[in-house]
Amino acid sequence: MTDNSTACGGPAGEGGFGRFFLPGPTEVRPAVLAAQKRALIGHRGEPINALMREIQPGLREVFGTARPVLVSTSSATGLMEAAVRNGARERVLSLVNGAFSERFARIARACGFEVDHLEVPWGGVHDPDALRDRLRERRYDAVTMVHSETSTGALNPIAELARVAREFPDTLVLVDAVTSAGGAPVQADDRGLDFVLSGSQKAMALPPGLAFGVASERMMERSGSAARKGVYFDLVVFYDALAKEQTPNTPAVTLLYSLAEQLRHISAESLEGRWARHAAMARRCAEWADATREDAGVELSVLAPEGFRSPTVTCLLLPPGRTGPEVAQAMKERGFVIGAGYGRLKPRSVRIGHMGDHTVEELDGVLKALEEVLRASPGQGFAGGKR
Repeated sequence: MTDNSTACGGPAGEGGFGRFFLPGPTEVRPAVLAAQKRALIGHRGEPINALMREIQPGLREVFGTARPVLVSTSSATGLMEAAVRNGARERVLSLVNGAFSERFARIARACGFEVDHLEVPWGGVHDPDALRDRLRERRYDAVTMVHSETSTGALNPIAELARVAREFPDTLVLVDAVTSAGGAPVQADDRGLDFVLSGSQKAMALPPGLAFGVASERMMERSGSAARKGVYFDLVVFYDALAKEQTPNTPAVTLLYSLAEQLRHISAESLEGRWARHAAMARRCAEWADATREDAGVELSVLAPEGFRSPTVTCLLLPPGRTGPEVAQAMKERGFVIGAGYGRLKPRSVRIGHMGDHTVEELDGVLKALEEVLRASPGQGFAGGKR
């Protein structure tokens, strides 16, 4: 078993927990990593049944649902594909405001569906009235949307968007909650989300390799007659297995051990406390960016508009002459890992993943180092060496 510094990415993690701020995968508690050392069990029979029973209450709380939460041994991208394969018949409307909402559209198209875009500038969020206008123009089987857009740090108003979509009875609401579940309220039942999915390595603060999803009754009815759902991501098969406290295919048992351990940590903190901690980190990032621009004269800004900022990831637009990869490398030399911008934003932004089990105090260390980097000339080394 590696220690936490190795697990956090080698040199950038040498100072211990609290220096690895990628917007996923995020840092993982040593105790959660260590849980994987438990002896393996067979994935059929009472031991796996007991483990599946143990994790369900915590998962249902994270997703805000009374329905069973499926666990897939895959990345979240797998469940994005499951969403469209089970939820669409012919035509999908994809709400696009960044790279991952664009990926949702691309997946739907690759699965053979006709896909239309309702697009806003990257960093923006979608207007429910604009969605209503589009849905009045044409019939769609499903609408795809991303709650927390990891490429931009924008938080879509999914409650309002889902309310509009459900005015059209045949249109299902398919939601990527990859960087929101565990860090922000998802509330799948109250918001009428027909399928909401997430991954283990983001705000849930687990190792990569698991994906989670919740399907409404409407989604399951649609899945029952879906013609293109394939085998591995057939939701009917998933839920039939889940009713028996099983998984349809061989699960990643050691990751389930980590999941059970992390759900105990989440319960001890309380979900509301976890949401508040994430919101405080997002506020701290925005306040720091404003102060750095005003006090130090560094041209820096948060991409997402105020009131629609993700509590788990902040995308910062950099001053002229600075690039995302260059700034991320300079941060690594100071012992911190953050993300360069993603997709078309890569040259001119960086992203800080303040999610999982990080704290405001740890984030302050990142921001202090980032201010040093931005005050220095591009390519200037750090005289003190790695901290």
